[in-house]
Amino acid sequence: MDILRRLGQYLDRPGFPWKKLIIGFQITQYLFEGILSFRQYKFLQQPKPPKTLEGEIKQETFDKSQAYGRAKAQFGFVSGLYSQAQNFATIYYDVLPRLWDLTGIWLSRYSPQGFTGEIVHTIIFFFTYNLITTTINLPVSYYSTFVLEEKFGFNKSTVKLWVTDLLKGQALGVALGVPLLSAFLAIIQKTGNSFFYYLFLFGIAVQLFAITVYPIAILPLFNKLSPLEEGALKTGVEGLAKRLDFPLNNLFVIDGSKRSAHSNAYFYGLPWKKHIVIYDTLIEKSQTEEVVAVLSHELGHWSLSHTTKLFGIAQFHMFYIFALFSVFINNRSLYQSFGFHKEFPIIIGFILFSEALAPMDTVVKLLMNILSRKFEFEADEFAVRLGYSTELAKSLIKLQIQNLSTMDADWMYASYHFSHPILPERLGALGWSSREKKADPTTVDETKSKVATGREL
Repeated sequence: MDILRRLGQYLDRPGFPWKKLIIGFQITQYLFEGILSFRQYKFLQQPKPPKTLEGEIKQETFDKSQAYGRAKAQFGFVSGLYSQAQNFATIYYDVLPRLWDLTGIWLSRYSPQGFTGEIVHTIIFFFTYNLITTTINLPVSYYSTFVLEEKFGFNKSTVKLWVTDLLKGQALGVALGVPLLSAFLAIIQKTGNSFFYYLFLFGIAVQLFAITVYPIAILPLFNKLSPLEEGALKTGVEGLAKRLDFPLNNLFVIDGSKRSAHSNAYFYGLPWKKHIVIYDTLIEKSQTEEVVAVLSHELGHWSLSHTTKLFGIAQFHMFYIFALFSVFINNRSLYQSFGFHKEFPIIIGFILFSEALAPMDTVVKLLMNILSRKFEFEADEFAVRLGYSTELAKSLIKLQIQNLSTMDADWMYASYHFSHPILPERLGALGWSSREKKADPTTVDETKSKVATGREL
């Protein structure tokens, strides 16, 4: 506490150049990420796949993957520049203090009696700001879905579904955001300088609540979960879970094909009650043994306590963020640098604090990606010990082709951006050697489809 107090005193000096520092951070990060993207773009121009994949990937598929990667990189450059322009405009035109004053006028003129105070004002400000930023970013979202993803055959959504999802998301944001934001502010107001301890406990409670409620009340608003049909796949997954003492409660198929052709599988739930979710696209395009191999990797994360370790790290990260925020919450020089001279709203302090924390979060992101890639290798090794080396390798190759994922990467770009190792690295660790060129799995015959879904032939 004494260290935090001294740090707060040092940073709250009159005339401290907060605006220049934050703008400098943003420019530096944008240029740094631009350099990394430029390095990666060179890899996306290579005419031949890595040697490890030469016998696995058709040249046509590799060319399409490279084109998809370049299109995403070009889009990322434009969307990043667009985001930077928004940030600079927000700072240069004092959008935050102007919007805070404007929502304060609305509150004084139109709110019912009794609906006053910082919490109500903050809720109106927050959702107005969110609505503005969402609207400004609609062209980016539309282009990503209906131009870029559509061009490469991944988009399965319609404009109607896209708009419906957007409206559902906004409504859900209000329904959950109002009580959570109110509680966040009330805790800070009522618990004094030690508020970060209570915010930390509140954060843990919210996460546990989300784990319980999300699959029951939120996920069905966007996707349909159906029990996996009886058959070879269900038998294989249940046998794997029993073998590992995994507390499997439900085994679902999710209609991921409703929006995208990308494939995935995951599990969720409390320690004593887990649920496995498999994308219908994964089942459709993979054989039974390959789907089980993918899940052996995922359950490897659970068996090796990766999920527990990551949860613990996330809690530590949340605690240090709240603890550091206690240093900034009363920093008048920070508020004044951005146009707040009379009022010092908590939410504004948190927004500005988040901007000031960005360089540290960049380092955290790098370290977390390094750890995540280590865990991925360990989960692959776990699947190998279970006897799924060949099936996992085949499945990874198929997923790579189906998702047109990056075949190769610059080491600096991968270190900073990738939470998973690239495919050649994973195949090398699995001891995979190319035996014959595989047929492109985008054309799965009817027999394989029936086997993969567990239906009788």
